[in-house]
Amino acid sequence: MVRLSMALMALVGACNPQPEVPVSGRGLYDGYCVKCHGTLGQGDGRLAAELPVAPADLTMLRENNGGVFPYEAVMAQIYGYPGRHHLGLMPQFGPVLEGEQIDWVSPSGQVVSTPRALVELVDYLEVIQQ
Repeated sequence: MVRLSMALMALVGACNPQPEVPVSGRGLYDGYCVKCHGTLGQGDGRLAAELPVAPADLTMLRENNGGVFPYEAVMAQIYGYPGRHHLGLMPQFGPVLEGEQIDWVSPSGQVVSTPRALVELVDYLEVIQQ
């Protein structure tokens, strides 16, 4: 169990963002996500086979949601919440994506103050949908 925990910590550390990554959707993806989700977002990154839970194919999010890109759900998954790393899921990126806040308008029309980096990253994921 200790070895598994240490292996998971090493993998999460390998996926964790670097502070010099530029704030653009593609730049954020390339800096933070490509190791697990792959260059094209298909869940085939170089660390994918070593993870206890296979990374999602990010190019199928719209298709898997009835043809509508699930913007809010994707934002929630990326931003994360404390304490879920031990479940073998994606690491918590919320603290790394903090910074300039912008007003983002949800599909329901609600205005939400949101980190610009998070909006940029999710905008990029919307662009790579098949």
